[in-house]
Amino acid sequence: MSNIGLIIEEKPADIGNFLVGRLLPFREKRAVGPFVFIDHMGPAALKDYQNMDVPPHPHIGLSTLTYLFEGAIMHRDSLGSTIEIKPGAVNFMTAGKGVVHSERTPDYLRTTDKNLHGFQIWIGLPKHMEQSEPTFHHTEAHEIPTWEENGIQYKLIAGELQELQSPVPTHSKLFFLEIKSKEAQKLNIGEALFGEVAMYVLDGNVHIEGNQYGGKQLLVAKNAKLCEFEIGENTTVYLFGGEPFEEERFIFWNFVNSDKELIEQAKQNWFDQNEDAFPKVPGDDQEYIPLPRAILKGKQ
Repeated sequence: MSNIGLIIEEKPADIGNFLVGRLLPFREKRAVGPFVFIDHMGPAALKDYQNMDVPPHPHIGLSTLTYLFEGAIMHRDSLGSTIEIKPGAVNFMTAGKGVVHSERTPDYLRTTDKNLHGFQIWIGLPKHMEQSEPTFHHTEAHEIPTWEENGIQYKLIAGELQELQSPVPTHSKLFFLEIKSKEAQKLNIGEALFGEVAMYVLDGNVHIEGNQYGGKQLLVAKNAKLCEFEIGENTTVYLFGGEPFEEERFIFWNFVNSDKELIEQAKQNWFDQNEDAFPKVPGDDQEYIPLPRAILKGKQ
């Protein structure tokens, strides 16, 4: 019996200036462990007149994790954080009760050709943290745990795996693991995993139970402990997973929470531009993304 419980095909989603590949949420699988949203961003080749510009927008009840393979993004948020995200580094912002941020092409790249490629991820928060104060943490590429076993390179981008712990300050039991091969070989890493797990093949291919899988698919396992596969040569895969929450997480636009009423209040606060709930972003306060179609409870 196959251990693959679901294959989620990457589907295009418009984020305003270019398309991304949406992996989660999916109608048959709303989350994998605490991961509630995964976008594969790019690879996009942007001309000198094309730039990423995501104006200030709000979040509640989640942590955002940005991880780039190519390019750069300038992050600004309502906490006053201003930092350029570069390949291999991890931006980790925990929204808690409310935060606002923007993501743009850095000034020095705005008039040149450039590439942009990476993951944009949302991780749900434990119920007791959904109304916590927002925080921001940036982890440089050299701080991420990396190691090699039998010619396979591993990188624990976030979370924990047996005795290893990433410095990214996550709030629940999870793992976000990169695996890179030069030569084809069989791997059995199920004993190190826990909770739920999904695999994304970025480059190359994997063989699982006689079938070959390549890119643009998220493979969700029935049992993380049975995670065994053959990785092809020059292949890069990512494993996302961890312990799922007991309570369902609801998503509306950029808001995630186990309490629908808190989402309704966040919608109203953003519609009203309530700065007590959602402060302005220093250095990027001249525009914002409005609530889609201004849909509020009981009226349209």
